[in-house]
Amino acid sequence: QLQLVESGGGLVEPGGSLRLSCVVSGGTFNLLAVGWFRRAPGKEREEVACLESSGRTATYMHSVRGRFTISRNNDKTTVYLQLNNVKPEDTGIYYCAEENRFLALGACPPREYTSWGQGTQVTVSS
Repeated sequence: QLQLVESGGGLVEPGGSLRLSCVVSGGTFNLLAVGWFRRAPGKEREEVACLESSGRTATYMHSVRGRFTISRNNDKTTVYLQLNNVKPEDTGIYYCAEENRFLALGACPPREYTSWGQGTQVTVSS
């Protein structure tokens, strides 16, 4: 059974850093694109970053470009999101996601994400 488990969230001051991890088990991780999403209080969920299956090419939403980095370790079936120089508007619940294995492209953007983690809270505040 496919399972995604995030960790690494917490309280961080503006300008600080945090590293989120997502361990994926039960699937074909190394063939699929993965993404990080976030839902800020009172807002819709938004895609923060996507990383294609080989880990070579990533895409980012405009507001995090140059501050966040998505990466993956296919041997450990884990995807990471490094958050640097965080801002209060980065506050939210962060979710990892994996693309639909039956419609897999292995590239960003995928046709759809169908597997999700439970989320990890990131709060940026002084």
